[in-house]
Amino acid sequence: MKLRKVVIFIALIIIIDQALKIWIKTNYPFGPVAHPLGFKWFELYFIENKGMAWGWEFGGEWGKMALTLFRLAAVIFGTWYLGRIVKQKYHRGFIICASLIYAGALGNLIDSMFYGMIFEESGSGPGGYVAKIFPEQGYAGFLHGRVVDMLHFEFIDSTWPTWVPWIGGDRFQFFGPIFNIADAAISTGVITLFIFQKKFFRREVDTVPVQTSEVNKGISDNPEVL
Repeated sequence: MKLRKVVIFIALIIIIDQALKIWIKTNYPFGPVAHPLGFKWFELYFIENKGMAWGWEFGGEWGKMALTLFRLAAVIFGTWYLGRIVKQKYHRGFIICASLIYAGALGNLIDSMFYGMIFEESGSGPGGYVAKIFPEQGYAGFLHGRVVDMLHFEFIDSTWPTWVPWIGGDRFQFFGPIFNIADAAISTGVITLFIFQKKFFRREVDTVPVQTSEVNKGISDNPEVL
């Protein structure tokens, strides 16, 4: 797989991810946005998080900074590693998975590094404030931006049967997390890599035709006497 194709593939994911984030951030307050496909189980729901993929958080502001620096280190390493596996002709599927993970990490890194400086704070509720881009002062400093999430697939929203011990009557949601394109790219890359690891962890080696050579040209037809 050519490095140029890898770069284009990653760039497309980043563009789609950032375009959707910026559109959501500059057009809506926190909360539900729309059901774009007309299905109740899929909606755009605008939230922000300070932590990892799928809205997980840890360590407050110091944890946020540590996570951003970790993402930065991962992207720097990933840049070198992608170039290496492409040059050494690893399996195409492995390169695509690595590219998905890299693009997802870079997409969320952009939020973490710059969004606090280039956006205002968003509001919540029907009359919530819609943030503007490039204000005089952003809502946070460098490395303290929050990741924009908006994709919500809630296939099941019900309650546990009352006879279920401890959780009977509680709300039950199947796949409740809200995420973004970058999160989806990372998850797709990791899951696919795990499923096809035996197939992917080998290089694409150019086939070299085996040339047969004539041997024993000078062998006499007479049997050798011992």
